[in-house]
Amino acid sequence: MDDRAFDHETAFLVTNPRATGRWVVTCDHASNAVPRSVNGGDLGLPPADMNRHIAYDVGAAGLARALARRLGGPCVESTFSRLVIDPNRGEDDPTLLMRLYDGTIIPANRRADAAERERRLDAFHRPYHAALADTLSARADPVICAVHSFTPQLRGRPYRPWQVGVLFADDRRLADPVIAHLRRQPDLMVGANEPYRGDLPGDSMDHHALRHGRLHVLIEVRNDLISTEAGQRDWADRLAPALQGALTDLEETTHG
Repeated sequence: MDDRAFDHETAFLVTNPRATGRWVVTCDHASNAVPRSVNGGDLGLPPADMNRHIAYDVGAAGLARALARRLGGPCVESTFSRLVIDPNRGEDDPTLLMRLYDGTIIPANRRADAAERERRLDAFHRPYHAALADTLSARADPVICAVHSFTPQLRGRPYRPWQVGVLFADDRRLADPVIAHLRRQPDLMVGANEPYRGDLPGDSMDHHALRHGRLHVLIEVRNDLISTEAGQRDWADRLAPALQGALTDLEETTHG
């Protein structure tokens, strides 16, 4: 069993905290759990909605842990639903505490005032980011891989054909070679800044990577491909060599 460290009610989980590798894998939207301190553990949504992508990134946590094991680094994940408060948003982002998401009203959030927003920030959002900051600062030259998943369709839009997307903002040092490695796999359609763009001010990569000049990449995998443990293992096996190969290529180019 992996070593794990818990802290602060249900704010975060660090898997393999004593791993010494450079890679740090993150999973901002790992869980659909609602802590009891938040409206008695009930946001007013039926279980079917809490099991949808609006509450968490389906399959992402299992993939992130498996990937961290293969890369020899820790995995830092949130253990509260993105509907409680979104750890992949800056504190001043208007979508930090969602009242309506993909056509679904979040009843408990409609009543949440500024004091409740601040309480959730202090109880969940800030401890998660503090844990991630501590994990990164414990390494001399960390490399971040953020793991997310996306739905095959959203809001009635056309089907999303990519199996995997690589997201980035201005710093493409690691993203470009990762894309190149993944595109060598002939059965993959790889999205570059698809199905989302990677330049969201104040998000986790902005906060922990861009502002510090750290190498990083954000991976999005279509959630129907990683909804099972077998799928998560298969995708970890696909992604780990591409990530490590991209890092090796980059370092060889940089250091001549």
